[in-house]
Amino acid sequence: MTAGSVAEHRGPVGYLWWLVASQRRRAVAGSVLGTLSMVGQMLPPYVLSRAIDDGLAPGRWGALVAWAAVLFGLGMTNSVLGTWRHRTMTKIRMDASIRTVRALVAHTLRLGAALPRQVSAGEVVTIGIGDVAVISQSLTVIGPGVGSALAYAVVAVLLLDISPLLAAVLLLGVPVLAVLVGPLLGRLEGVEARYREREGGLAARLTDLAGGLRVLNGLGGKEAFAQRYGQEARALRGEGYRVGAVTSWVQALGVGLPTLFVAAVTWLAARMAAQGALTVGQLVAVYGYAAALVAPVSFFIEFGYDFTRGRVAARRVVRFLSLRPDGRAGEPDGRAGEPDGRAGEPDGRAGEPDGRAGEPDGPAFGEPPPVPAVLRDPASGVEVVPGSLTALAGERPEESAAVLDRLGGFAESAATWGAVRLDAIDPARLRARVLVADNEADLFAGTLREVVSGRRDRSREAIEGALYTAAAEDIVRGLPAGLDSPVAAQGRDLSGGQRQRLRLVRALLADPEVLLAAEPTSAVDAHTEAAMAARLHAARAGRRTTVLTTTSPLLLDRADTVYYLAGGRVAAVGSHRELLETEPGYRWLVTRGTGEEAEAGA
Repeated sequence: MTAGSVAEHRGPVGYLWWLVASQRRRAVAGSVLGTLSMVGQMLPPYVLSRAIDDGLAPGRWGALVAWAAVLFGLGMTNSVLGTWRHRTMTKIRMDASIRTVRALVAHTLRLGAALPRQVSAGEVVTIGIGDVAVISQSLTVIGPGVGSALAYAVVAVLLLDISPLLAAVLLLGVPVLAVLVGPLLGRLEGVEARYREREGGLAARLTDLAGGLRVLNGLGGKEAFAQRYGQEARALRGEGYRVGAVTSWVQALGVGLPTLFVAAVTWLAARMAAQGALTVGQLVAVYGYAAALVAPVSFFIEFGYDFTRGRVAARRVVRFLSLRPDGRAGEPDGRAGEPDGRAGEPDGRAGEPDGRAGEPDGPAFGEPPPVPAVLRDPASGVEVVPGSLTALAGERPEESAAVLDRLGGFAESAATWGAVRLDAIDPARLRARVLVADNEADLFAGTLREVVSGRRDRSREAIEGALYTAAAEDIVRGLPAGLDSPVAAQGRDLSGGQRQRLRLVRALLADPEVLLAAEPTSAVDAHTEAAMAARLHAARAGRRTTVLTTTSPLLLDRADTVYYLAGGRVAAVGSHRELLETEPGYRWLVTRGTGEEAEAGA
């Protein structure tokens, strides 16, 4: 990880400073260009005054032409500087947006399955879209902000040469403006924070509505949900009105106060000129300075507005980056700028191992076994032999799933891989070789090819092989464009069985050394299940290790070893047919009156 890639998340201001420090050269360039551009805009009034006093008033046409040429050159230079400044500031804002998004995505992956328990999907969407844009906008101070401050100082020096009184009025004017606008900015921060919180909650409600619309329609709850959404939307609108009321005052003062300020300075200068204290050229210069200062003074107010909103948005980002996988808030792990290479999916389970073994930044981890080794779960007594197809048949599905979580390193336990405890292995290295695939893993929107391929490009032959193993060829044949057909987010346009098979296809394409799959055939018909059982055994047996939780006789009959779990512990172990003959509890669990029990006892 390069220097500056770790996001500062100890406070909102610190986070904003991290975004600046992460692009130091560009920030310096923006400051220099902003300074030259703003200061350059203050010089034309001085040149114009010299053209009047040295050329036009005494009738010296040569001096007039010379000063006019200088004025033209300043205009061209300011135009070029303004263009460069704008481009540089656009790059700074884009870099800040992308850097924040990468930090959020990296930490989302790091939180894994703990994410939904700590923050809603709507909150994540609101942060990733709205807050990111606000934060990047607040960085405008890097260029025009520095330049405005120096331009203000330059004009004060130039006015000091004309009139100390005018210079004093100018120097005292901006602090007065700050005193007038400051309380409004404090109030803006409060109402903006409340608005953003409500916005995140409403986005979560909309996400739930979109995801569960089919279910709500079937159960008749669509109207009740819509009514609740409408109530929250009206509450958000009320907060928006309050934000708009404060914002309108800030922006009105940002335009009106500088204009009044210019009028006051111009009036004072005109009186001095009428009294003979100023020349005509000096009067024109004073007016030009005051008019030119409208931009930087307005920017001071605008910056206060943007920085206040940026601090609110940064506080929300920092709060997200401070979430920890164990559910406690605080320092996540000191790594929030880059992906940590855990898994290809948000829950860290059903994507693919990413094969990157980065050095951990936290405590020292042990090495995983260099060669395939036995996986052991002391809590249940399950032992998984490398290269085998092992099935877990439990009286309660959640107990079998808990064994997978422990064997996959997703739950605290004393589980071992060879001679090494799983919790002593770097999670990135563990995820590179062990994959837990469950039926709740996300399916992202995209083409079918993208959905099953994950983050790596896969050959057509590899995809077709995985589709065959998962008995999912009919899904491709049923779509108009085959593998290039679009699939909605979460596979909402597919049936439950199709989604389940596609999740298995994705897991098979990852080709992990150890695949831990929870109920991979629970949503398919018996014919498809029989094909999946036969093909899965043929594709992985002897080459890769596979552990399944299931009570399906079709899958259990293909397993090399079956563990019968009662009360979360191993009650018996053997082949499917052996357990049918010797274990009445197992026989009842897997047959459930299908007739196989009588056949087994014959």
